Amino acid sequence: MKITAAFILCVAAGLALSAQDRRTVVAVGTLVDGRGHVTRNTRIVVEGGKIVAIDANASPIDYDLRGATVMPGWIDTHVHLNWHFDATGKSVSGGEPPQDAALATEADAWATLQGGFTTVQSVGAAVDALVRDQIDRGLLPGPHVLTSLRQIQDRSGDPDALRALVRRTKAEGADVIKLFATTGLGAGGNQSMSDAQIQATCGEAAAVGLRSVVHAIGDAGARAAVDAGCTSIEHGTFVSNATLDAMVQHGTYFDPNLLVLHNYLDHRDGYDFSPEALATLEKGIAPTIDVLRRARARHVKITFGTDAVAGAHGRNAEEFVYRVRDAHESPMDAIVSATSTSAESLRLSDRIGTIAVGFEADLVAVAGDPLEDITSVRRVTFVMKGGRVMRNSSAPRD
Repeated sequence: MKITAAFILCVAAGLALSAQDRRTVVAVGTLVDGRGHVTRNTRIVVEGGKIVAIDANASPIDYDLRGATVMPGWIDTHVHLNWHFDATGKSVSGGEPPQDAALATEADAWATLQGGFTTVQSVGAAVDALVRDQIDRGLLPGPHVLTSLRQIQDRSGDPDALRALVRRTKAEGADVIKLFATTGLGAGGNQSMSDAQIQATCGEAAAVGLRSVVHAIGDAGARAAVDAGCTSIEHGTFVSNATLDAMVQHGTYFDPNLLVLHNYLDHRDGYDFSPEALATLEKGIAPTIDVLRRARARHVKITFGTDAVAGAHGRNAEEFVYRVRDAHESPMDAIVSATSTSAESLRLSDRIGTIAVGFEADLVAVAGDPLEDITSVRRVTFVMKGGRVMRNSSAPRD
C-alpha cells in the first residue's frame, strides 16, 4: 500500500488533537440525543473526554454548530476493517505482509471515523487488534474498535473444540465471538453449523463473558442461533416472522445490512463475481428490505451494521439512506439504531450512543437536518471522539 503525504498529515493531525482535554463548549442548533429526543439551541460542555453539562448558556463557545444537526457519534456494529482495494483495484482481505495489512486497516479506520462513525465492531481479523490497541493508546487516530479476531464456522471443530477455541479467542484479546451458522447468500444461506456447534460456541462465549454475533442468512440457522442464546443475528435475509418473534422473546439483536449488497454491485470491477453471483446479490436487496420492515413492525431490537468491505469504508452512512429511502424506516428510528440501540448491543450503553451528562463526548454533526432529509448524513462537518476533535469544517472561536 502506498502511504501518501495526505495520509501522514491526517495521522499527525489526529495525534496532535489527542492532547485536547481542556473544557470545550459546543454550540448546537439541533441536538438529536440518540434516544429519540430533539433539543434546539443548546450547548454541550465537554471536559476530560466526557460530557459534563448540557447548558444553553455555557460560554465561551469553542465550536459553533448552530447551523448543523448534532448526534452521538454513530456506531457500526458490523465492518471488516482489513478489506481494501490494492494497487490494481482488486479487493484484498488477507494474504498480505503484516505491515501492509496494518496500514490498510488503519486507513479504513481513519476513513470510517471521518465519515462520522466513532465506534465500530470489526468481525474479524487478527490485524484488527493491532490497530485497535494503537488507537486506544492514542498512537493512531481512529474510532473505538471492537473485534472478534477470527470467524468460527462448521469446520472449526466439534463442540468441545469450539469451546476451547472460544476460550483461546478470549485469551487472545477478542471483544466478541463471530460465527457462521449458515452458508452465504450465494450458496442459499442454508444452516452449516449443527445445533450442537452453535450451542457450544454461543454458550461458551456467554460463559467467558463475551457476546456472540452470528452470520445467518437462512431461517433455520438463525432460529438455531436465537434458541442457543446468541447475542445478535447478522444479515437475516430469509428470516421468518416466527423467528423474528423468537428474537423479541429472547432479547436477540438483529443487524440486517443493505450497504454491503449495494457496495458489491457498485464496485463489481473490484470483485471476482460471476454474472450469476451479481444477480444473486441484486436479488438479495428486496428480501433484506422486507425482513427489516417486518422486524421493525415486531419491535425487534435492530442495530446498525453495514458489513463494510472494500469500497464501503468511509461511506458507512449510506446505510441510513438505504434504510430510510428504500425500507421506509423513519429517520429517527434509523438514528436510534445507529446510536443507543447499537451501544446497548455492544454492552456499552452507559458510555456511548447518547448525548447526556456522564457519557463519552463522541459527537457527529451534519449540515442539514437528517430528520427531514436523510441524505444530510452524507455531509459530515464535525466529528469529536472522546472530547478530541477529529474533523471540523466550522471555525473555532477565541
